[in-house]
Amino acid sequence: MRPVIPYVTAALLFGLGVYGVLRRRNAVLVLMAVELMLNAVNLVLVTADTTVKAVLPHSGQVFALFVIVLAAAEIGVGLAIVLQLYRLRASVTVDDVPLAEPAPAVAAAPAGLPTPDAPGTEGAVR
Repeated sequence: MRPVIPYVTAALLFGLGVYGVLRRRNAVLVLMAVELMLNAVNLVLVTADTTVKAVLPHSGQVFALFVIVLAAAEIGVGLAIVLQLYRLRASVTVDDVPLAEPAPAVAAAPAGLPTPDAPGTEGAVR
């Protein structure tokens, strides 16, 4: 087998994954695009392992297994975040996610005390 075919396939998969991450707004589709990129890396690792005579045998396949484990953990954490986001916002659109922390709320005046901006308090002591 020629090693060019898997490398080109991996490059196409990786490019498709990058396009999906950059263009998609749905968080689930972004996670799927990340999985495409990880699978492209797995394909490169396994192809390199079979074509290059390395000092350590099957090292590319071992690294591919590590990538598969990391992908499973990433999907577990990512889907948990997406589900929590859906519960809070009823949408999984990435553009709607606030990246900055909200500003602290200003404390209101206790009930019964006039506020400086209230009507009829022009002569109130401040």
